[in-house]
Amino acid sequence: MRKLLLLLFLCLSAVAWSQDSAVAKKDTPWALYHSIEARLDTVYGDDQSGRQMIETIQKKYGMRSRQMDSLYKAMGKKDSINRIKVKGILGQYGWLGINEIGEKANLAIFLVIQHSDSLTQVTYLPVMRQAVKDKKARAADLALLEDRVLCMQGKPQLYGSQVRVLKTGKYALFPIQDEPNVDRRRAEVGLEPLEAYARYFGIDYHLPK
Repeated sequence: MRKLLLLLFLCLSAVAWSQDSAVAKKDTPWALYHSIEARLDTVYGDDQSGRQMIETIQKKYGMRSRQMDSLYKAMGKKDSINRIKVKGILGQYGWLGINEIGEKANLAIFLVIQHSDSLTQVTYLPVMRQAVKDKKARAADLALLEDRVLCMQGKPQLYGSQVRVLKTGKYALFPIQDEPNVDRRRAEVGLEPLEAYARYFGIDYHLPK
């Protein structure tokens, strides 16, 4: 009888341990979230530091200058390191929301994917779509990734977010599918009208009728 009770106790303990482990995996300790947030805040800074210098160096030395080449090489090196870090976090914890790691760290995940190679973008596009459904990523950011992937595949973009540099040094929008309705799609994901967005790049854009 004692052996039977002991066996029953061990079985119940094993079940309880299994359930506790599942809860522990689901409810990641806040200390760990803070640690991840700190790592991603650094990733954010590394991602943006070089990109914030692009306009200044372009105006001073030109788009096809040696200085611009050096900047892009440095950015590419940091992007490669950031990609490894973010892939590791996504693989272990999934796409973490603002309520878990803060706005800047959450944005860093998107930025690293957006600035990655096309294979990485395509791989994580469905992951980000699900994150938006789960309210762990912004629909406006997803729209930019959707456009980036379409443009990389040689297809017209949906939201008009992607621009290219002409030989003249001026910017132009990549082709847009169903262009008369682009502002409706932009509004649905929380983006401003395309005419206002285009002005940031010095593009005089008017919605076709």
